[in-house]
Amino acid sequence: MKLKRVHKNMPVVALLSLGYFITVLIGSGLLLLPIASKTGSTPIVDAILTATSATCVTGLTAFDTAAHFTLFGQIVILCLIQIGGLGFMTVITLLFMMFKRNIGIYNRTVMMQSAGSYNISSIPTLIKRIIIGTLIFEGTGAAILAAALWKEYGTRAIYLGIFHSISAYCNAGFDVFGTGSLSRFASDPVVLFTIMFLVVIGGLGFLVWGDILDCKFKFSKYQLHTKIVLIATFCLILIPALLYFLFEFTDFGLKSNYAGMAFGDKIVNSLFLSVSPRTAGFYTVDLTKLSPSGQLLTDVLMLIGGNSGSTAGGVKVTTVVVVMATLFASARRQEHIVMFKRRVGYKIVNQAVSLIIAYLSIILIATLIIGFYEPFDVTQIVFEVISAIGTVGLSLGLTENAMIPTKIIITFLMYIGRLGALTLFDLLLKDKNNSIVQKPEGKVLVG
Repeated sequence: MKLKRVHKNMPVVALLSLGYFITVLIGSGLLLLPIASKTGSTPIVDAILTATSATCVTGLTAFDTAAHFTLFGQIVILCLIQIGGLGFMTVITLLFMMFKRNIGIYNRTVMMQSAGSYNISSIPTLIKRIIIGTLIFEGTGAAILAAALWKEYGTRAIYLGIFHSISAYCNAGFDVFGTGSLSRFASDPVVLFTIMFLVVIGGLGFLVWGDILDCKFKFSKYQLHTKIVLIATFCLILIPALLYFLFEFTDFGLKSNYAGMAFGDKIVNSLFLSVSPRTAGFYTVDLTKLSPSGQLLTDVLMLIGGNSGSTAGGVKVTTVVVVMATLFASARRQEHIVMFKRRVGYKIVNQAVSLIIAYLSIILIATLIIGFYEPFDVTQIVFEVISAIGTVGLSLGLTENAMIPTKIIITFLMYIGRLGALTLFDLLLKDKNNSIVQKPEGKVLVG
C-alpha cells in the first residue's frame, strides 16, 4: 500500500527515469551472466554501457555485438531495444490492458508524456495503434529482409531479418553481421531501402501516425505538429542526401573515396547516409573516410535527431523548426511566429530554445572533460558525444577504445539523451514562480 502511495506521488519524469533505470539494471545483470557472452564474461562497465545503449536505442558498444555475445545475449539486447524503442510505459500500459486492469489518471498522464500525446482520454486507442503498427511494420520489414538474406544465410536469415527489423524500426543501430555494420550491403538496394523505410517510420512519431490514420491523406486537416514533421522530415532526407552525394561521391573538393562505386549505388548510399545519422546508427561506408564537410553534416543530423513521441532521439525536428522560424520572425521584426496559419506560443519557443542550449551545453562540457585525458582528436570526441546524447550509435572508434571514465560518461549521455525531451522539458516547463505580480522591465543590450 505504501509502495502504491509512493508511486502515485512520484513526479511523472521521475517515474519514467526510474523505469528506464530499472530496465537498464535488469539488462546489465542478464548480460553479465556467463551464458550471455562467448568468452563467458563481460566487464561490468561494458555490460552497463551495452544495456544502456540498447534500452536508450543508441547502438554504441564496447565491442562487436555478433562476436562477443551469444544468441542469449543478443536476444537480451533485442528485448531491451524493443522496450526502449516503444517506451517502457507502453509495455506496462499494454499489460494493464491485457489483464483488464483499469488505467488510472496518473498512468494515463505518464503514458501521455512518454508517447508525446495531447489527449489523455485517447491513451488506450493510442496504445493499440502503437502495438498494431509496430507489429505490422516490424513484421513486414523482417519478412523482406529475411527474403533478401535467404540466399546467403539460409534459415539464419529469419533471425537476422527479425533482429535488424526491430533494431531499425526502434532506431537502435545494433547489428549482428559483424564488423562494418551494413557495409556489406552497400550495393543491395532492397536491404538498404527496407532499413531506411523502417528507420523513417519509427522516427516519425506515434502522434503523426494517429493523425494520418484519422485524417487519411488530407494534408490540410493534419495538426500543425504533423505538417511540420512531414515537411521537415522530407527536407532532412533530400537536402542532406544531395550534400552527401556532392561531398563523398563526386570529385568536388576533396578526392572521392568512392569514385569506383556505381552511380545507382552512390544515390542509394547518399540517401542512407542522410537517413541513418538521425538516430539510427547503421552505416554502409567507412565513417572515418568521410570528408570534413561530411563529418560535420553528420554531427548536425545526429544532433537534430527524429521527432517527438517517436523511437528516435536528438533535440527533435520540431524543436529545430521552431527555433528557425523564430529566427526568421525576428529578422523580419514579426511579433508572432506563424506556421501554416497557426501561431506558435512563446512558451513553446522558450522550450525549443532552452532545449537546444541545454543539449549544446552538455555536449560542450562532456567534450571538455573527455578531451582532457583521452588521446583522441576533438572532432572524434565531439562526434562520439553527439552520437551518444542523440542516441544515434555512429562511432569513429572512440567508444570501443575508450577509458573507463569515458565509457561511464557516454553511458550517462545516452541515458540523458533518451530521457532528454522529457526530463529537460519537465525542468524547463515547471513554473517556479506563480506570482501574478510582474517585475519591472529592464533593458539589456544584445548582439
